[in-house]
Amino acid sequence: MGAVGVLGGIAVLGSSVVSLGKSLTPFPRPRPKAQLVTSGAYRLVRHPIYFGLLLAVLGISLLTFSPLRIVSTLLLGVFFDCKATREETWLLERYPDYSAYQKKVKKLLPYLY
Repeated sequence: MGAVGVLGGIAVLGSSVVSLGKSLTPFPRPRPKAQLVTSGAYRLVRHPIYFGLLLAVLGISLLTFSPLRIVSTLLLGVFFDCKATREETWLLERYPDYSAYQKKVKKLLPYLY
């Protein structure tokens, strides 16, 4: 399970970066000329980079059988959830279609949350 999580997380992360293309930024605010991306991994979850990172970190936690790492993964999930909530404020301001996208696609965990 751990190895699947690590590999799956890396795949989601890589796919997300490719889908964003020139819109990719290390900052939470969208770039001035960025386009809203809703294809690729963004069809399944609104924040696939965070999901991919969480999946990979959970995989590492499972591979090492570390309860401390699992707790750390949960805390990282809370951090990403808070960060994504803030980012979505800016995305709603920037993209009129973002509200409809929010209603169709889950935030961090495909089909769940």
